[in-house]
Amino acid sequence: MTGSSIIVMGVCASGKSTIGQKVAAKLGRKFIDGDDLHPKANILKMASGQPLNDDDRVPWLERIRDAAFSLECKNEHGILVCSALKKKYRDQIREGNKNVTFLFLNGDFSLILERMRDRNGHFMKENMVKSQFDALERPDHEPQTLVIDIDGEVSDVVALAAASILEAEQRGA
Repeated sequence: MTGSSIIVMGVCASGKSTIGQKVAAKLGRKFIDGDDLHPKANILKMASGQPLNDDDRVPWLERIRDAAFSLECKNEHGILVCSALKKKYRDQIREGNKNVTFLFLNGDFSLILERMRDRNGHFMKENMVKSQFDALERPDHEPQTLVIDIDGEVSDVVALAAASILEAEQRGA
Protein backbone atom coordinates (compact mmCIF):
# COMPACT_ATOMS: atom_id res chain seq x y z
CA MET A 1 0.00 0.00 0.00
CA THR A 2 1.28 3.45 -0.82
CA GLY A 3 1.14 6.36 1.57
CA SER A 4 -1.99 8.42 1.99
CA SER A 5 -3.27 11.75 3.22
CA ILE A 6 -6.48 12.80 4.87
CA ILE A 7 -7.04 16.53 4.41
CA VAL A 8 -9.19 17.82 7.27
CA MET A 9 -11.03 20.78 5.76
CA GLY A 10 -13.67 23.35 6.63
CA VAL A 11 -14.18 26.96 7.55
CA CYS A 12 -12.33 28.70 10.39
CA ALA A 13 -13.25 27.49 13.89
CA SER A 14 -14.72 24.22 12.59
CA GLY A 15 -12.13 22.35 14.67
CA LYS A 16 -9.71 21.35 11.92
CA SER A 17 -6.56 21.46 14.04
CA THR A 18 -8.13 19.95 17.16
CA ILE A 19 -9.94 17.17 15.29
CA GLY A 20 -6.98 16.58 12.96
CA GLN A 21 -4.51 16.17 15.85
CA LYS A 22 -6.79 13.86 17.79
CA VAL A 23 -7.66 11.71 14.77
CA ALA A 24 -3.97 11.45 13.85
CA ALA A 25 -3.15 10.32 17.40
CA LYS A 26 -6.05 7.85 17.45
CA LEU A 27 -5.03 6.31 14.11
CA GLY A 28 -1.26 6.54 14.72
CA ARG A 29 -0.60 8.87 11.79
CA LYS A 30 1.62 11.87 11.18
CA PHE A 31 -0.07 15.24 11.80
CA ILE A 32 0.66 18.34 9.72
CA ASP A 33 -1.16 21.61 10.46
CA GLY A 34 -1.56 23.51 7.22
CA ASP A 35 -1.49 26.80 9.15
CA ASP A 36 2.21 26.09 9.69
CA LEU A 37 2.72 25.93 5.92
CA HIS A 38 1.40 29.44 5.17
CA PRO A 39 3.99 31.84 3.77
CA LYS A 40 4.84 34.78 6.04
CA ALA A 41 2.93 37.22 3.82
CA ASN A 42 -0.30 35.23 4.29
CA ILE A 43 0.06 35.11 8.06
CA LEU A 44 0.64 38.85 8.23
CA LYS A 45 -2.32 39.54 5.95
CA MET A 46 -4.70 37.39 8.00
CA ALA A 47 -3.37 38.82 11.28
CA SER A 48 -4.32 42.28 10.05
CA GLY A 49 -7.90 41.07 9.51
CA GLN A 50 -7.74 40.71 5.73
CA PRO A 51 -8.97 37.53 4.06
CA LEU A 52 -6.64 35.82 1.61
CA ASN A 53 -7.39 35.92 -2.09
CA ASP A 54 -6.80 33.13 -4.62
CA ASP A 55 -3.36 34.47 -5.56
CA ASP A 56 -2.31 34.44 -1.89
CA ARG A 57 -3.38 30.82 -1.56
CA VAL A 58 -1.44 29.40 -4.53
CA PRO A 59 1.93 28.94 -2.77
CA TRP A 60 0.21 27.63 0.36
CA LEU A 61 -1.81 25.05 -1.57
CA GLU A 62 1.38 23.97 -3.36
CA ARG A 63 2.95 23.30 0.03
CA ILE A 64 -0.09 21.26 1.13
CA ARG A 65 -0.03 19.30 -2.15
CA ASP A 66 3.71 18.68 -1.80
CA ALA A 67 3.32 17.48 1.81
CA ALA A 68 0.65 14.98 0.67
CA PHE A 69 2.94 13.88 -2.18
CA SER A 70 5.84 13.39 0.22
CA LEU A 71 3.72 11.20 2.51
CA GLU A 72 2.59 9.14 -0.45
CA CYS A 73 6.13 8.69 -1.80
CA LYS A 74 7.53 7.73 1.61
CA ASN A 75 4.69 5.23 2.19
CA GLU A 76 3.55 7.22 5.23
CA HIS A 77 0.03 8.06 6.30
CA GLY A 78 -0.84 11.51 7.51
CA ILE A 79 -3.56 13.87 8.56
CA LEU A 80 -3.16 17.38 7.13
CA VAL A 81 -5.22 20.42 8.01
CA CYS A 82 -6.21 22.83 5.23
CA SER A 83 -9.39 24.87 4.85
CA ALA A 84 -9.63 23.88 1.13
CA LEU A 85 -12.79 25.93 0.80
CA LYS A 86 -13.10 25.88 -3.00
CA LYS A 87 -13.18 22.95 -5.38
CA LYS A 88 -10.28 24.39 -7.37
CA TYR A 89 -8.18 24.40 -4.17
CA ARG A 90 -9.02 20.76 -3.54
CA ASP A 91 -8.27 19.94 -7.16
CA GLN A 92 -4.87 21.65 -6.82
CA ILE A 93 -4.11 19.49 -3.78
CA ARG A 94 -5.28 16.35 -5.62
CA GLU A 95 -3.02 17.14 -8.61
CA GLY A 96 -0.30 14.49 -8.83
CA ASN A 97 -1.51 12.71 -5.69
CA LYS A 98 -3.26 9.35 -5.84
CA ASN A 99 -4.26 8.82 -2.20
CA VAL A 100 -5.82 12.03 -0.93
CA THR A 101 -9.16 11.98 0.88
CA PHE A 102 -10.90 15.11 2.16
CA LEU A 103 -12.66 15.08 5.53
CA PHE A 104 -15.11 18.02 5.58
CA LEU A 105 -16.01 19.27 9.05
CA ASN A 106 -19.56 20.45 8.55
CA GLY A 107 -21.09 23.11 10.81
CA ASP A 108 -23.57 25.94 10.30
CA PHE A 109 -22.77 29.66 10.51
CA SER A 110 -24.16 30.20 14.03
CA LEU A 111 -22.15 27.29 15.47
CA ILE A 112 -18.95 28.50 13.82
CA LEU A 113 -19.50 32.09 14.96
CA GLU A 114 -20.05 30.89 18.54
CA ARG A 115 -16.83 28.86 18.42
CA MET A 116 -14.92 31.78 16.89
CA ARG A 117 -15.96 34.02 19.77
CA ASP A 118 -14.61 31.43 22.23
CA ARG A 119 -11.14 31.33 20.63
CA ASN A 120 -8.07 33.11 21.94
CA GLY A 121 -4.71 33.72 20.32
CA HIS A 122 -5.51 32.72 16.73
CA PHE A 123 -4.72 34.95 13.77
CA MET A 124 -8.18 34.56 12.21
CA LYS A 125 -10.59 37.29 13.27
CA GLU A 126 -14.32 37.01 13.87
CA ASN A 127 -15.19 39.25 10.91
CA MET A 128 -13.61 36.70 8.56
CA VAL A 129 -16.24 34.02 9.33
CA LYS A 130 -18.61 35.46 6.73
CA SER A 131 -15.87 35.55 4.08
CA GLN A 132 -15.10 31.88 4.81
CA PHE A 133 -18.75 30.86 4.30
CA ASP A 134 -18.97 33.05 1.19
CA ALA A 135 -15.93 31.24 -0.28
CA LEU A 136 -17.01 27.73 0.76
CA GLU A 137 -17.93 25.40 -2.10
CA ARG A 138 -19.26 22.37 -0.25
CA PRO A 139 -17.58 19.10 -1.30
CA ASP A 140 -20.66 16.95 -0.64
CA HIS A 141 -20.55 14.99 -3.90
CA GLU A 142 -16.85 15.02 -4.68
CA PRO A 143 -15.01 11.69 -4.88
CA GLN A 144 -12.86 10.62 -1.93
CA THR A 145 -14.62 13.04 0.40
CA LEU A 146 -16.13 12.33 3.80
CA VAL A 147 -18.56 14.75 5.48
CA ILE A 148 -18.64 14.82 9.29
CA ASP A 149 -21.12 16.88 11.34
CA ILE A 150 -19.28 18.83 14.07
CA ASP A 151 -22.27 19.74 16.24
CA GLY A 152 -21.31 17.61 19.22
CA GLU A 153 -18.56 16.83 21.69
CA VAL A 154 -15.01 16.78 20.32
CA SER A 155 -14.57 13.16 21.43
CA ASP A 156 -17.68 12.12 19.47
CA VAL A 157 -16.55 13.99 16.35
CA VAL A 158 -13.09 12.39 16.58
CA ALA A 159 -14.58 8.91 16.98
CA LEU A 160 -16.91 9.43 14.02
CA ALA A 161 -14.13 10.88 11.85
CA ALA A 162 -11.70 8.05 12.67
CA ALA A 163 -14.35 5.39 12.02
CA SER A 164 -15.33 7.05 8.72
CA ILE A 165 -11.70 7.16 7.57
CA LEU A 166 -11.11 3.49 8.42
CA GLU A 167 -14.35 2.46 6.74
CA ALA A 168 -13.50 4.43 3.58
CA GLU A 169 -10.01 2.88 3.47
CA GLN A 170 -11.49 -0.61 3.80
CA ARG A 171 -13.87 0.16 0.92
CA GLY A 172 -10.94 1.49 -1.08
CA ALA A 173 -12.62 4.89 -1.42
